[in-house]
Amino acid sequence: MTNDYTIRRAVPADADLVRDLTRAAYAKYVPLIGREPLPMAADYQRAVREHLVDLLHVDGTLAGLIEMIDEGEQLLVENVAIADAFQGQGLGVHLLAHADRTAARLGRPRLRLYTNRLFGSNVDYYLRRGYAIDREEAVNGGTVVHMSKPTPPVKPA
Repeated sequence: MTNDYTIRRAVPADADLVRDLTRAAYAKYVPLIGREPLPMAADYQRAVREHLVDLLHVDGTLAGLIEMIDEGEQLLVENVAIADAFQGQGLGVHLLAHADRTAARLGRPRLRLYTNRLFGSNVDYYLRRGYAIDREEAVNGGTVVHMSKPTPPVKPA
């Protein structure tokens, strides 16, 4: 695996790339839940304008993204998507660490996220990264798992 990572903020011209990468990354869940997950139908023109959408490139190729929403008291990780060709290379960990740094930079004491209960491997993944389950909620015939964690202290450079 290469270590030539760059992260940059998405601009309006990137909205179609954000949409396409997200749709491709979440397509595997359609058979599992019987519908498109909500990130597949999001308005990415709006998201790129109103949220913190950061693109992860590996050797110049778009490999993943993270969409964050500054909620004032906390930072919501709205979407993490990794391109199929880059799955299993630790890029999700890299993006979640980026969210930790972003929350710290913004002075937000907590990060939160949510996922579908049927995406059990995602729930386990977030638990291993310090998130705790806050509550579960019935939505659209499924169960949303709300998770959060304190913002880790920033390590000196």
